[in-house]
Amino acid sequence: MDAAFDDAPPRRRGHDLTRMDPRHLDLLRELADRHSVTAVAEATHRTPSAVSQQLRTAQRELGGIPLVEPHGRGVRLTEAGRLLADGGRDLARTIAQVQARWDAYLGSASGTVRLAALPSAAAVLLPEVLSRLADTAVRVECTDVDIAESEYPGMVADHDIVVGHSFTGPVPTGAEHLVTAALLREPLDIAMRADHVLATRARVTAQDLVLHEWYGVPLGYPFDDLRIAVETVTGAPVRVVQRLRDNRLVEALVASSGDRVAVLPRYSTTPGAGIVLRPVHGMDAARWIVAILRPDRAERLAVRTVLDALRAVGREVVG
Repeated sequence: MDAAFDDAPPRRRGHDLTRMDPRHLDLLRELADRHSVTAVAEATHRTPSAVSQQLRTAQRELGGIPLVEPHGRGVRLTEAGRLLADGGRDLARTIAQVQARWDAYLGSASGTVRLAALPSAAAVLLPEVLSRLADTAVRVECTDVDIAESEYPGMVADHDIVVGHSFTGPVPTGAEHLVTAALLREPLDIAMRADHVLATRARVTAQDLVLHEWYGVPLGYPFDDLRIAVETVTGAPVRVVQRLRDNRLVEALVASSGDRVAVLPRYSTTPGAGIVLRPVHGMDAARWIVAILRPDRAERLAVRTVLDALRAVGREVVG
């Protein structure tokens, strides 16, 4: 449980911020990003009581102006705290810009870049990215994560680059205040066996698809929007025999299923797996594969090197 803070004197004017410890600005930024003292403590390898004590010290440095206030069972930033947290972001970005210029002066990018990526996106992008970086001093440390679209922006607190997907556009929901880069737009197609009756066609129609059973995704998952669109156009229900999350499992079932079909992404579906992909006539279904970064980390030369490689590989995939 987060520690509560005593009431502080009312706002005062004229305090000299040049006397404030920059580490306190960074602490407020961490609290703004992670939303609780406990989460900040875990991320920075401190105890909650130590974090709370540092927040009290920061308040004393500012003449007692409250930086946090009780909220539920924890605390949240006050208006003053949010203002200084934004200043912490600006400071971190400026330091990262200077570091990037210094690295460039020394001659090349180096260091470890922590990457979190949606597995299907990583399967398309990561092998070639790692190949391009093999002769550099940049090392990529990758974690695979398959979570809801809205959760990817929150992962930038612990990773330099987060690669996720978005079905709402090139800027995922919740990432408006972050640095984003669209790596590719991946069409969603209908997967079927190579000897399926529809496989001889360049594209299929909604009327074709309601005649066959489907492997679907759980209700509410974005891939299911294409199934809903087919039902809307035809006025007939689609027969979904299984609802599954893993694309590789869906590939295997479609390859062994006879007449059943499924929705799969075009570029990240395994080639030569005994299935073919066909677009749906009149339906432009797709997802965006997007890189998400905290503004200060986006300035690091090593991070920019990895991001440039991701963009280049994404262009090649689409091309």
